[in-house]
Amino acid sequence: MAAVFLVTLYEYSPLFYIAVVFTCFIVTTGLVLGWFGWDVPVILRNSEETQFNSRVFKKQMRQVKNPFGLEIINPSSASIATGITLTTDCLEDSLLTCYWGCSVQKLYEALQKPFHCFRISTPRALEDALYSEYLYQEQYFIKKESKEEIYCQLPRDIKTEDFGTVPRSRYPLVVLLTLADEDDREIYDIISMVSVIHIPDKTYKLSCRILYQYLLLAQGQFHDLKLFMSANNNSTPSSTSCAEEKSTDQSLLEKAGLSEGEVEPPEENSKDCVVCQNGTVNWVLLPCRHTCLCDGCIKYFQQCPMCRQFVQESFSLCSQKEQDKDKLKTH
Repeated sequence: MAAVFLVTLYEYSPLFYIAVVFTCFIVTTGLVLGWFGWDVPVILRNSEETQFNSRVFKKQMRQVKNPFGLEIINPSSASIATGITLTTDCLEDSLLTCYWGCSVQKLYEALQKPFHCFRISTPRALEDALYSEYLYQEQYFIKKESKEEIYCQLPRDIKTEDFGTVPRSRYPLVVLLTLADEDDREIYDIISMVSVIHIPDKTYKLSCRILYQYLLLAQGQFHDLKLFMSANNNSTPSSTSCAEEKSTDQSLLEKAGLSEGEVEPPEENSKDCVVCQNGTVNWVLLPCRHTCLCDGCIKYFQQCPMCRQFVQESFSLCSQKEQDKDKLKTH
């Protein structure tokens, strides 16, 4: 049909035919090269054009001091029958409260309640929000910067050997850390930390680990504590320390609906950018949370060089002034 039209047009007026073909060629070339500002496939552009046309939103990092630290001691030996051993590292005197068999629904309802209702600054506040939807509760006083080991166990008279199949209505253990002194709650932005812990039972014999951690602010909001991973990082913070991840355990945990499926296995330790191998790693990429690029290389990437996931947002760990100060200290 198009060929017949072109032949007819040429027979009518050769000059008009040449003008139409030339115009179509110019328009097509403009679309491909992006002359009109319309989006075209990235593969048709060079890297410099991609750099200037891409928009990756950069966040400003706000430093907040977390007064709470929690770690599982010897997680491989923990179980519903034998109990669990925890250790804390808190900057102030705190209260550690354990809720065994805590209701999943009631816990998240408590976390999402608006500030004008209450804020979880004390164990009593969480208990009121849970409406006693847990099997057993125990509490310990934690001295400032004390790393004493605390043994927690579900009493035998409760006669609970497992918490059923997935989807479960109860978490095996929820640990709440709150500041003991009321005056300290006015000093820190973070006033309490909630940790959801998986403990093996007869149904799921997976190793004990921290599944989720939530930081509750004095203003009433709560944030999911995320682990920002270095590209090559061999160590994890004490607050999220747990058993070494095994691929078999991880896959089973994901099938059981008990894993976030986000944290990747650690690799070798390094502070150098994975691209240029020269600059200091300074940028966290979201949503994958890999920390692998320096200030010079961040502008060239729309995808994470570690996992190839598209970068939606990013933020720097420290400003250029702070980096210059660190360099002066080392010299």
